Amino acid sequence: MPKRSRRLALLEGAIAGTFFGTAAIFIRSLTGVSVFSIAFWRLVIASLVFVAIVLAFKKSFSWSPIRNNIGRVGVLGVLLGLHFILFVSAVSDTTIINATVLVNTTSIWSMIVSTLIFKLKPSRTALIGIIVSFLGVTIITYGDAAPGTWAIQLKGDLEAVIAAVLAAFYVSYGREIRQKSQIIPLMLAIYVFSSLTVLIIGVGAAQSFAFPLQAPQILLLVGLAILPTAVAHSFYFSSLSHLKSFETAAMALLEPIGATLLGLIILTQAPKPIFVLGAALVLVGIVTVAIKE
Repeated sequence: MPKRSRRLALLEGAIAGTFFGTAAIFIRSLTGVSVFSIAFWRLVIASLVFVAIVLAFKKSFSWSPIRNNIGRVGVLGVLLGLHFILFVSAVSDTTIINATVLVNTTSIWSMIVSTLIFKLKPSRTALIGIIVSFLGVTIITYGDAAPGTWAIQLKGDLEAVIAAVLAAFYVSYGREIRQKSQIIPLMLAIYVFSSLTVLIIGVGAAQSFAFPLQAPQILLLVGLAILPTAVAHSFYFSSLSHLKSFETAAMALLEPIGATLLGLIILTQAPKPIFVLGAALVLVGIVTVAIKE
């Protein structure tokens, strides 16, 4: 395995941000599947992916840091489970435009949480970079919005904001244990706790957990579980080894760029001219954040 470094962590964050752009597309395409079914099965499938990896390379992993911090891992699982429930619900209850912009406030919330609770203050350079990147995200999503879609939809918008706050606490609280643990067993433990969180809340709320039986929906659910979850989210959390929580959160601002590029490659949908301005701001902001303090 490559030696851990800030450069590798930045690469992991960039990969995560790029593939996060697939999540809303997969979720919106899973028509007829309940919020709790999507959140639960994406976590279960992601967990199974990591079980397979652990079984294949079981001698390579150490579980002692996780056993010694099982309470912290449980809290991280609860935070992630709640985040997934609210984000999936937000994509259903508001426009993708609104959900994308509001959930990407995670980087801003992370700066607030890190400063007030974890006493980890961002530099002025990092602060400017995050604000510039967020402005770029807003420009991109505004440019993609069809007439009449940029409107307040209170329930879904509020769900997206709360999902962003939960994600901010998640990366801020998880940074310490990530620095002590190997990523594969750690993510497996977090995904298991997250699955249980979604299951318990869903059962308490009398929600359905039916697994879709049609082949297209199964493929979409597996894609959701692998690309933005098992791959992107795990790289995202892994980057905390050498990045501050708000730096990791800033990497997720690459999401709309990733979604646009994937749309160009897969669907041959050319971006609008305003995308260039927004993408430039996002990249300039992220490069500014990436500069070592």
